[in-house]
Amino acid sequence: MDEFTKAKVKKIMDDYIKDKIPKHLQNQIKMNYKIRGNNVTIIEERPAFRSEQWVQHDIAQLRKDQEVWKVYWKDSKNKWQYVEEIEPNKNFEKQLEIIEQDNTGVFWG
Repeated sequence: MDEFTKAKVKKIMDDYIKDKIPKHLQNQIKMNYKIRGNNVTIIEERPAFRSEQWVQHDIAQLRKDQEVWKVYWKDSKNKWQYVEEIEPNKNFEKQLEIIEQDNTGVFWG
């Protein structure tokens, strides 16, 4: 991912996670993301049971592949699976909206 695209994706993701969790719930749940290479992973964080630490759970991953963004979900074996119902798209924000709507039920369900 080139630096321009990376900066644009960071801005989009910063805005997304800032508004995702209502203020009154931010001590119970957080949203985060990480960028590695051409992959952007959306992460949910919750307090661990009987611990001060937070536990991370990967929600979705967007992968830039030949100028389009493909969407993946993580299965019970901790392996990323391509979501065939979501067409690859050049528009990162459009893919993020589709993840948010979660018509497949694999992200937020």
